[in-house]
Amino acid sequence: MGFLDNSGDIVLDAVLTDTGRMRLAKGDGSFKISKFCLADDEINYELYNKSHASGSAYYDLEILQTPVMEAFTNNASSVKHRLMSISRTNLLYLPEMLLYTKSTNTEQYSTSGTYIVAVNKATEDPTAAIPADGGIGAASINGILHGETPGFQGASSIRVDQGLNTVDISYSYAIDSDLKETQYIVEMDNRLGTLVDTSGNAQTVSYIDDDNIASYYLSSTTNSALIKDDIDSTALNGSPIAGPRGTKLEFGIKASLEINTSTHLFDKIGLSTNPTIESVECRAIDSIIRVVGATTGTSININVRYVRKV
Repeated sequence: MGFLDNSGDIVLDAVLTDTGRMRLAKGDGSFKISKFCLADDEINYELYNKSHASGSAYYDLEILQTPVMEAFTNNASSVKHRLMSISRTNLLYLPEMLLYTKSTNTEQYSTSGTYIVAVNKATEDPTAAIPADGGIGAASINGILHGETPGFQGASSIRVDQGLNTVDISYSYAIDSDLKETQYIVEMDNRLGTLVDTSGNAQTVSYIDDDNIASYYLSSTTNSALIKDDIDSTALNGSPIAGPRGTKLEFGIKASLEINTSTHLFDKIGLSTNPTIESVECRAIDSIIRVVGATTGTSININVRYVRKV
């Protein structure tokens, strides 16, 4: 990967996605570019200088001259911040996604700032009075998700809230319909786990790419168990979103059969040193779950650690 000089002419560097290259390789004449995506991953908008001595024509000069990254096809590394088109010119704030961590069921694990997925029953062991006698006590520890029995009553989950995070507009106002997220894309490593609702029901995967990243396309119409209106919109502390609120996405993770029954991936891509969680030594794999708003393009990365009792 390299950078392209952007100090002179405007540079356009484009590549086909994995799906695009696959369709092109068919060679049957059916290949046609119908969609494209723009991103601004490398741009720092704080470089916009309204105090430039040469006047308004130079306010954005540093931004326009920022070197841009070469286009590359690894979807795990590229296009993290998608651009979107909005025809309205009266917007002062754009939607954001924030983790909801105020509930005991959706808090992150306190000592690591991440969510822990106990991948098998021996690691979960919610019946153990003392975690060290069995697993890590997943039933009573905030931020630890059940990976084998994700529908276990009282088990932790992950919740993302969406809306306008500003105190300049009261949270009691309804968010505009074109800023309300009704569709989400959840991307996660398919080797490690699958997406479930809070009752443990598996969700249908939409696509798995050549890097084993599974994409789940969810909508409030067909996935109402995961996506709901933020009914806490009248409560100040009912959401991490300070202003008008849209929807919330809440889900669990079911550990894959491979990490549930085997240590192979833990040995191959896991941490070199086994962490101790609730006095229990565990093998661990760190990963990221990415949630993208299909309507607004807003996104958030969620740190997840899959653990297996040694």
